[in-house]
Amino acid sequence: MTAYDVIVLAGGAAKRLGGADKPGVRVGGRALLDRVLAACEGAARTVVVGDRRATARPVVWTREVPQGGGPLAALGAGLKLTTAEYVLVLSADLPFLGPDTADALLAAAAGRPGREGALCTDPDGRDQPLVAAYRAEPLRRELALIATEYGSLAGLPLRILTAELELARIDAGPDAVFDCDTWDDIAAARARIREHGAVLDEWITSVKNELGIELDVDTGVLLDLARDAAHGVARPAAPLTTFLVGYAAARASAGAGPDEAAAAVAEASRKATALALRWEAEAAEAPGQGGDAAGGPAGGTKPDAGREGTGTP
Repeated sequence: MTAYDVIVLAGGAAKRLGGADKPGVRVGGRALLDRVLAACEGAARTVVVGDRRATARPVVWTREVPQGGGPLAALGAGLKLTTAEYVLVLSADLPFLGPDTADALLAAAAGRPGREGALCTDPDGRDQPLVAAYRAEPLRRELALIATEYGSLAGLPLRILTAELELARIDAGPDAVFDCDTWDDIAAARARIREHGAVLDEWITSVKNELGIELDVDTGVLLDLARDAAHGVARPAAPLTTFLVGYAAARASAGAGPDEAAAAVAEASRKATALALRWEAEAAEAPGQGGDAAGGPAGGTKPDAGREGTGTP
Protein backbone atom coordinates (compact mmCIF):
# COMPACT_ATOMS: atom_id res chain seq x y z
CA MET A 1 0.00 0.00 0.00
CA THR A 2 1.21 3.52 -0.81
CA ALA A 3 2.51 5.38 2.26
CA TYR A 4 0.75 8.69 2.69
CA ASP A 5 -0.16 11.59 4.95
CA VAL A 6 -3.59 13.18 4.96
CA ILE A 7 -4.73 16.78 5.14
CA VAL A 8 -8.35 17.38 6.15
CA LEU A 9 -9.74 20.86 5.55
CA ALA A 10 -12.10 21.59 8.43
CA GLY A 11 -12.31 25.37 8.40
CA GLY A 12 -14.65 27.63 6.47
CA ALA A 13 -17.55 29.82 7.52
CA ALA A 14 -20.34 27.29 6.70
CA LYS A 15 -22.54 30.17 5.56
CA ARG A 16 -25.15 27.86 4.03
CA LEU A 17 -25.44 26.16 7.42
CA GLY A 18 -26.00 29.47 9.13
CA GLY A 19 -22.48 29.53 10.52
CA ALA A 20 -22.86 26.18 12.31
CA ASP A 21 -19.81 24.17 13.29
CA LYS A 22 -19.99 21.95 10.21
CA PRO A 23 -17.17 19.48 11.06
CA GLY A 24 -18.93 18.83 14.37
CA VAL A 25 -22.40 18.24 12.91
CA ARG A 26 -23.38 14.65 13.58
CA VAL A 27 -24.60 12.16 11.02
CA GLY A 28 -25.40 8.73 12.37
CA GLY A 29 -24.26 9.82 15.81
CA ARG A 30 -20.74 10.70 14.62
CA ALA A 31 -19.27 14.09 13.79
CA LEU A 32 -18.67 14.63 10.09
CA LEU A 33 -14.96 15.15 10.78
CA ASP A 34 -14.71 11.81 12.61
CA ARG A 35 -16.43 10.05 9.73
CA VAL A 36 -13.79 11.41 7.34
CA LEU A 37 -10.96 10.51 9.72
CA ALA A 38 -12.22 6.92 9.80
CA ALA A 39 -11.69 6.68 6.03
CA CYS A 40 -7.96 7.44 6.27
CA GLU A 41 -6.77 5.65 9.37
CA GLY A 42 -3.79 4.28 7.45
CA ALA A 43 -2.17 7.71 7.16
CA ALA A 44 1.26 8.12 8.71
CA ARG A 45 0.29 11.63 9.81
CA THR A 46 -3.10 13.31 9.86
CA VAL A 47 -3.19 17.10 9.66
CA VAL A 48 -6.48 18.90 10.23
CA VAL A 49 -6.69 22.54 9.18
CA GLY A 50 -9.32 24.10 11.40
CA ASP A 51 -10.24 24.91 14.97
CA ARG A 52 -9.20 22.37 17.59
CA ARG A 53 -11.85 19.98 18.83
CA ALA A 54 -12.18 16.49 20.25
CA THR A 55 -11.62 13.82 17.61
CA ALA A 56 -11.94 10.06 17.49
CA ARG A 57 -8.20 9.65 16.91
CA PRO A 58 -5.11 11.84 17.35
CA VAL A 59 -4.42 14.50 14.70
CA VAL A 60 -2.07 17.43 14.17
CA TRP A 61 -3.80 20.82 14.15
CA THR A 62 -2.99 23.93 12.19
CA ARG A 63 -4.72 26.98 10.70
CA GLU A 64 -4.32 28.85 7.44
CA VAL A 65 -2.96 32.40 7.47
CA PRO A 66 -5.01 34.49 7.45
CA GLN A 67 -7.81 32.48 8.99
CA GLY A 68 -10.66 32.26 6.53
CA GLY A 69 -8.20 32.51 3.65
CA GLY A 70 -9.91 29.73 1.72
CA PRO A 71 -9.11 26.16 0.71
CA LEU A 72 -5.90 26.88 -1.19
CA ALA A 73 -4.42 28.72 1.79
CA ALA A 74 -5.59 25.91 4.09
CA LEU A 75 -3.99 23.31 1.85
CA GLY A 76 -0.71 25.24 1.90
CA ALA A 77 -0.78 25.39 5.71
CA GLY A 78 -1.46 21.68 6.05
CA LEU A 79 1.17 20.68 3.52
CA LYS A 80 3.90 22.29 5.62
CA LEU A 81 3.33 19.65 8.30
CA THR A 82 3.48 16.59 6.05
CA THR A 83 6.50 14.51 5.06
CA ALA A 84 5.14 11.57 3.03
CA GLU A 85 5.59 11.30 -0.73
CA TYR A 86 1.81 11.24 -1.24
CA VAL A 87 -0.82 13.38 0.44
CA LEU A 88 -4.51 12.58 0.61
CA VAL A 89 -6.52 15.83 0.65
CA LEU A 90 -10.09 15.72 1.93
CA SER A 91 -12.80 18.08 3.06
CA ALA A 92 -14.34 17.44 6.47
CA ASP A 93 -17.94 17.14 5.26
CA LEU A 94 -17.96 13.81 3.41
CA PRO A 95 -20.25 11.50 5.43
CA PHE A 96 -19.98 8.48 3.13
CA LEU A 97 -16.31 8.55 2.23
CA GLY A 98 -14.77 5.13 2.79
CA PRO A 99 -11.29 3.60 2.92
CA ASP A 100 -11.88 2.02 -0.49
CA THR A 101 -12.05 5.47 -2.11
CA ALA A 102 -8.89 6.59 -0.31
CA ASP A 103 -7.10 3.47 -1.53
CA ALA A 104 -8.33 3.97 -5.09
CA LEU A 105 -7.12 7.57 -5.16
CA LEU A 106 -3.68 6.65 -3.87
CA ALA A 107 -3.37 3.78 -6.32
CA ALA A 108 -4.35 6.03 -9.24
CA ALA A 109 -1.97 8.79 -8.12
CA ALA A 110 0.92 6.34 -8.09
CA GLY A 111 -0.31 4.50 -11.17
CA ARG A 112 2.27 5.65 -13.69
CA PRO A 113 5.42 7.76 -13.93
CA GLY A 114 4.82 11.46 -14.39
CA ARG A 115 1.38 11.44 -12.82
CA GLU A 116 1.10 14.03 -10.08
CA GLY A 117 -2.09 12.95 -8.42
CA ALA A 118 -5.66 11.74 -8.78
CA LEU A 119 -9.01 13.21 -7.90
CA CYS A 120 -12.63 12.11 -7.87
CA THR A 121 -15.27 13.47 -10.18
CA ASP A 122 -18.92 13.93 -9.25
CA PRO A 123 -21.83 12.38 -11.19
CA ASP A 124 -21.85 15.42 -13.49
CA GLY A 125 -18.16 14.99 -14.31
CA ARG A 126 -16.96 17.95 -12.23
CA ASP A 127 -13.57 17.69 -10.54
CA GLN A 128 -13.54 17.34 -6.76
CA PRO A 129 -10.05 18.54 -5.69
CA LEU A 130 -10.88 17.97 -2.01
CA VAL A 131 -11.43 14.26 -2.60
CA ALA A 132 -8.00 13.67 -4.03
CA ALA A 133 -4.48 12.31 -3.61
CA TYR A 134 -1.42 14.26 -4.73
CA ARG A 135 2.30 13.73 -4.95
CA ALA A 136 3.66 16.12 -2.35
CA GLU A 137 6.62 17.47 -4.33
CA PRO A 138 4.70 18.87 -7.33
CA LEU A 139 2.01 20.09 -4.94
CA ARG A 140 4.58 22.14 -3.03
CA ARG A 141 6.08 23.39 -6.28
CA GLU A 142 2.82 24.65 -7.70
CA LEU A 143 1.67 26.22 -4.44
CA ALA A 144 4.96 28.13 -4.24
CA LEU A 145 4.60 29.34 -7.83
CA ILE A 146 1.00 30.43 -7.23
CA ALA A 147 1.94 32.28 -4.04
CA THR A 148 4.71 34.08 -5.92
CA GLU A 149 2.45 35.02 -8.81
CA TYR A 150 -0.52 36.21 -6.74
CA GLY A 151 1.30 37.40 -3.63
CA SER A 152 -0.41 34.83 -1.36
CA LEU A 153 -2.72 31.83 -1.49
CA ALA A 154 -5.56 33.55 0.35
CA GLY A 155 -8.84 33.81 -1.49
CA LEU A 156 -7.75 31.79 -4.52
CA PRO A 157 -9.79 28.89 -5.95
CA LEU A 158 -8.41 25.37 -6.05
CA ARG A 159 -8.84 25.13 -9.82
CA ILE A 160 -5.78 27.37 -10.21
CA LEU A 161 -3.77 24.56 -8.63
CA THR A 162 -5.36 21.54 -10.30
CA ALA A 163 -5.05 23.13 -13.76
CA GLU A 164 -1.25 22.94 -13.40
CA LEU A 165 -1.01 19.31 -12.32
CA GLU A 166 -1.06 16.06 -14.28
CA LEU A 167 -3.98 14.32 -12.61
CA ALA A 168 -5.91 11.11 -13.09
CA ARG A 169 -9.66 11.25 -12.62
CA ILE A 170 -11.70 8.46 -11.10
CA ASP A 171 -15.41 7.91 -10.65
CA ALA A 172 -15.78 6.54 -7.13
CA GLY A 173 -19.57 6.83 -7.17
CA PRO A 174 -21.90 9.53 -5.86
CA ASP A 175 -21.59 8.55 -2.20
CA ALA A 176 -17.83 9.16 -2.09
CA VAL A 177 -18.19 12.80 -3.16
CA PHE A 178 -21.47 13.58 -1.40
CA ASP A 179 -20.74 16.62 0.77
CA CYS A 180 -22.88 18.45 3.29
CA ASP A 181 -23.11 22.13 2.43
CA THR A 182 -26.71 22.77 3.53
CA TRP A 183 -29.13 21.50 6.16
CA ASP A 184 -30.97 19.71 3.37
CA ASP A 185 -27.74 17.83 2.65
CA ILE A 186 -27.42 16.93 6.33
CA ALA A 187 -31.02 15.71 6.40
CA ALA A 188 -30.45 13.62 3.26
CA ALA A 189 -27.32 12.05 4.74
CA ARG A 190 -29.09 11.24 8.00
CA ALA A 191 -31.96 9.65 6.11
CA ARG A 192 -29.67 7.65 3.86
CA ILE A 193 -27.85 5.88 6.68
CA ARG A 194 -31.19 4.69 8.03
CA GLU A 195 -32.17 3.00 4.79
CA HIS A 196 -32.76 -0.72 5.13
CA GLY A 197 -29.63 -1.82 3.32
CA ALA A 198 -27.27 0.47 5.22
CA VAL A 199 -28.58 1.03 8.72
CA LEU A 200 -27.08 -2.06 10.36
CA ASP A 201 -23.55 -1.50 9.06
CA GLU A 202 -23.78 2.18 9.95
CA TRP A 203 -24.96 1.37 13.47
CA ILE A 204 -22.27 -1.25 14.12
CA THR A 205 -19.57 1.10 12.83
CA SER A 206 -20.86 3.90 15.05
CA VAL A 207 -20.94 1.65 18.11
CA LYS A 208 -17.41 0.40 17.50
CA ASN A 209 -16.16 3.96 17.14
CA GLU A 210 -18.01 5.07 20.26
CA LEU A 211 -16.55 2.19 22.30
CA GLY A 212 -13.09 2.37 20.77
CA ILE A 213 -13.28 -1.17 19.40
CA GLU A 214 -11.18 -2.22 16.44
CA LEU A 215 -12.72 -5.57 15.71
CA ASP A 216 -14.24 -7.07 12.58
CA VAL A 217 -16.70 -9.83 13.35
CA ASP A 218 -19.18 -11.75 11.27
CA THR A 219 -22.37 -9.79 11.93
CA GLY A 220 -24.44 -12.56 10.37
CA VAL A 221 -23.18 -15.07 12.95
CA LEU A 222 -24.20 -12.80 15.83
CA LEU A 223 -27.61 -12.11 14.30
CA ASP A 224 -28.19 -15.83 13.81
CA LEU A 225 -27.20 -16.41 17.43
CA ALA A 226 -29.62 -13.74 18.64
CA ARG A 227 -32.40 -15.24 16.52
CA ASP A 228 -31.77 -18.77 17.79
CA ALA A 229 -31.64 -17.60 21.42
CA ALA A 230 -34.86 -15.62 21.03
CA HIS A 231 -36.69 -18.44 19.24
CA GLY A 232 -35.32 -21.42 21.12
CA VAL A 233 -35.24 -19.97 24.63
CA ALA A 234 -37.01 -16.61 25.12
CA ARG A 235 -36.87 -13.19 23.46
CA PRO A 236 -34.92 -11.55 26.30
CA ALA A 237 -32.28 -14.26 25.89
CA ALA A 238 -31.09 -12.68 22.63
CA PRO A 239 -29.37 -9.53 23.97
CA LEU A 240 -28.20 -11.29 27.14
CA THR A 241 -26.64 -14.13 25.16
CA THR A 242 -24.79 -11.85 22.78
CA PHE A 243 -23.46 -9.89 25.76
CA LEU A 244 -22.20 -13.08 27.39
CA VAL A 245 -20.60 -14.17 24.11
CA GLY A 246 -18.74 -10.88 23.95
CA TYR A 247 -17.62 -11.21 27.55
CA ALA A 248 -16.42 -14.77 27.02
CA ALA A 249 -14.56 -13.78 23.85
CA ALA A 250 -12.88 -10.89 25.66
CA ARG A 251 -11.65 -13.22 28.39
CA ALA A 252 -10.44 -15.81 25.90
CA SER A 253 -8.54 -13.30 23.78
CA ALA A 254 -7.19 -11.00 26.49
CA GLY A 255 -4.00 -9.38 25.23
CA ALA A 256 -4.44 -10.81 21.73
CA GLY A 257 -4.81 -8.91 18.46
CA PRO A 258 -7.99 -8.18 16.48
CA ASP A 259 -7.78 -11.41 14.45
CA GLU A 260 -7.57 -13.57 17.56
CA ALA A 261 -10.40 -11.61 19.17
CA ALA A 262 -12.61 -12.10 16.10
CA ALA A 263 -11.87 -15.82 16.19
CA ALA A 264 -12.80 -15.92 19.88
CA VAL A 265 -16.14 -14.24 19.10
CA ALA A 266 -16.81 -16.78 16.37
CA GLU A 267 -16.03 -19.73 18.66
CA ALA A 268 -18.12 -18.38 21.55
CA SER A 269 -20.99 -17.73 19.13
CA ARG A 270 -20.74 -21.28 17.81
CA LYS A 271 -21.00 -22.75 21.31
CA ALA A 272 -23.89 -20.51 22.34
CA THR A 273 -25.77 -21.20 19.11
CA ALA A 274 -25.41 -24.95 19.62
CA LEU A 275 -26.77 -24.58 23.16
CA ALA A 276 -29.76 -22.53 21.98
CA LEU A 277 -30.55 -25.14 19.33
CA ARG A 278 -30.42 -27.90 21.97
CA TRP A 279 -32.91 -25.94 24.06
CA GLU A 280 -35.16 -25.55 21.05
CA ALA A 281 -34.93 -29.26 20.25
CA GLU A 282 -35.90 -30.23 23.79
CA ALA A 283 -38.93 -27.94 23.71
CA ALA A 284 -40.08 -29.56 20.48
CA GLU A 285 -39.80 -33.13 21.73
CA ALA A 286 -43.02 -35.04 22.20
CA PRO A 287 -43.54 -36.88 25.50
CA GLY A 288 -41.53 -40.07 25.52
CA GLN A 289 -38.96 -38.82 22.98
CA GLY A 290 -35.33 -38.00 23.63
CA GLY A 291 -35.47 -39.58 27.09
CA ASP A 292 -32.95 -41.26 29.34
CA ALA A 293 -31.46 -44.73 28.98
CA ALA A 294 -34.55 -46.34 30.54
CA GLY A 295 -36.74 -44.97 27.78
CA GLY A 296 -38.61 -42.44 29.94
CA PRO A 297 -38.34 -38.68 29.70
CA ALA A 298 -35.03 -37.26 30.83
CA GLY A 299 -34.85 -36.13 34.43
CA GLY A 300 -37.63 -38.29 35.97
CA THR A 301 -40.46 -40.77 35.55
CA LYS A 302 -43.97 -40.48 34.24
CA PRO A 303 -46.35 -38.79 36.63
CA ASP A 304 -48.28 -42.04 37.32
CA ALA A 305 -45.26 -44.32 37.52
CA GLY A 306 -45.41 -46.63 40.55
CA ARG A 307 -49.17 -46.31 40.81
CA GLU A 308 -50.09 -48.79 38.10
CA GLY A 309 -51.68 -51.99 39.51
CA THR A 310 -52.03 -50.63 43.04
CA GLY A 311 -55.71 -50.02 42.81
CA THR A 312 -55.21 -46.36 43.59
CA PRO A 313 -57.73 -44.31 41.59
